[in-house]
Amino acid sequence: MDKAADPILQVLHDYKAAVYAKDVDAFVALYAPDILAFDMWGAWTYEGIASWRNMVEGWFGSLGVERVVVDFSEARTAMSQDLAMLHAFVTYRAVTLDGEELRSMDNRITATLRQTGEGWKIFHQHSSSPFDPATTKVIFKR
Repeated sequence: MDKAADPILQVLHDYKAAVYAKDVDAFVALYAPDILAFDMWGAWTYEGIASWRNMVEGWFGSLGVERVVVDFSEARTAMSQDLAMLHAFVTYRAVTLDGEELRSMDNRITATLRQTGEGWKIFHQHSSSPFDPATTKVIFKR
């Protein structure tokens, strides 16, 4: 991927690598100190980098020896001089050390980024999945 061609897509590449490596520091480095995240799990919002780091540490720590392979599809970006947005479909696949898939889920992600002295940082992220109105159960497969 050519970082200069679309630095926002590079952020997605770095996201995938950090999740697979379970590298909390690399993952959190993608976000601005004032991150406001509307995530799918556990809390209505995560406000600020300390709150976000705590969530990430819990997520990665819960995986044990499993890894998570992240795949983005239909990613779209729009940029101005110092602001950018992206939206994409994302699949999270838990795999064994041998690469055997244990489970997976699909999700939608939208993020707003700002240009900083350290590169593009996500300052707002929203993840979601639709729900079935008949059962009120979340639909985790696209």
